Amino acid sequence: MQNTAWITLFFAGLLEAGWALGLKYTEGFTKVWPSVATLAVMAGSIYLLSRSLYGLPLGTAYAVWTGIGAVGTVIAGIVLFGESRSVVRLLCLLLIVSGIVGLRFCSDA
Repeated sequence: MQNTAWITLFFAGLLEAGWALGLKYTEGFTKVWPSVATLAVMAGSIYLLSRSLYGLPLGTAYAVWTGIGAVGTVIAGIVLFGESRSVVRLLCLLLIVSGIVGLRFCSDA
């Protein structure tokens, strides 16, 4: 059950990055189809997060979910929009990833 919860949480985090990215394309929710897609991905992300809570503590799951979303969103920004790839920025991403891995392996679940 625990591994299933972590896998579910991982995909919830990926969807979290997806809806954050989708917000860029909605143009303030003025574009219909990007808005519909973004809302659908939001719903899927929150649903998977809620499912992961059957096997994980709330604080751990939420921190990992937002961390995966943050890292995924920054990487998407770098790849798709030419955002900064500065060493300091990448080191900060590494700190977030370290926190996610730490929570995974130091968690009771």
